[in-house]
Formats: sequence, C-alpha cells, structure tokens
Amino acid sequence: MTQALNELGGHIEVKRPDCVIAWDVTHGELNVDVAPANIAGLVEFLRSDPTCRFSSLVDITAVDYPNRPKRFDVVYHFLSMYQNHRIRLRVSVREDEIVPSITALHPSANWLEREVFDMFGILFSGHPDLRRILTDYGFRGHPLRKDFPTTGYVEVRYDEELKRVVYEPVKLVQEYRQFDFMSPWEGAQYVLPGDEKAEEGAK
Repeated sequence: MTQALNELGGHIEVKRPDCVIAWDVTHGELNVDVAPANIAGLVEFLRSDPTCRFSSLVDITAVDYPNRPKRFDVVYHFLSMYQNHRIRLRVSVREDEIVPSITALHPSANWLEREVFDMFGILFSGHPDLRRILTDYGFRGHPLRKDFPTTGYVEVRYDEELKRVVYEPVKLVQEYRQFDFMSPWEGAQYVLPGDEKAEEGAK
C-alpha cells in the first residue's frame, strides 16, 4: 500500500507541480501540501484524473497553530472508491487569508466549509451561503480557536419573568478547583476494605 501511495504522490506532483508544495506518506496515509490559491484546481484534477479518481469528499476541517505566522491548516480528506485510496490535502493560511470554496466541485463541501468558518473563523470565497451553522446567530468568537476561553463569553438561559431567552456575561459561581483523581493503584495512600487481612497474614 505504501508503495502505491508513493507512486500516486509522485504522479500528482508531476502532473500538477503548480499546486503541490510538498507531499509525504506518513502512517500509511498520503498527505499533500497545497497553495491556497490552487486548492480548487487540484481538487478538480484529483476528481477527474483516471489515476486518482478521488470523487468522494469525506471531510473538511482545520487545525489552529496560534504561534505560527500561517495560523491555520485547512484540511481536506478525499476517498477514491475506484482505486481504494485516501488522500489528505493541507492548506496553510494566515488569519486574514481567504480560501477558495470547492462547493462548485463538491456540493457536500457547503456545510463542511460553514462549520470551519463557524468554529475557526476561516473565510471561503465563492461560497453560496457562508454563515454560522453550529452556534447561535449572535454568537461571538470561534470556539475551536486555541485562544477562545473555555467558559465562552456569554451564557444563555430562559428568564421566567421575561418569558424569553436572555444572554448574559459569564459569571462563575466558584473558582476553578483542582481535584485529585488518582486511583489507589497509582501510589496514593488509601486503605481499602480487606487490606487489614493482608497485614495480618504478613505477621
């Protein structure tokens, strides 16, 4: 399988050197780094080329690297049911950079790109309806960014007096606490029922 993926990676690099920045096979998976402006062109090639035939879009997601100049990796997963191969495309973008949408090539990318926009704040040019899909209309921020607070910015509750949903700043009723979840088998000194019998037997 690794040999076949190496041959496929070499084939893609030779056919589309304008799109492929780098590629490798790691843990039995083919990974291709792509320039943002060329993602749609490469996706179209991967779908139509007889050696590739990656006709099924499996997923689109992103990874946040806040300390990197190109903060985000937009990650695409494709499947070729004809060749029984999978491929991962990675597009590195800055926080203010816009990624071309692939909805014209794969209509199923519509909701996947909306989710990436909602969770990470990455914009897709040419998307027919780029709006939030998982969070509320007035939601502030993007929850899967590493700098998003774990408590969020606002809390939502139903007010019985007003008879409507209200949004309020987050108020923690207690400070975060550290809990000891160590089990007795990891070195903590706990006395369990029956331990006294073992001590008696040792005498």
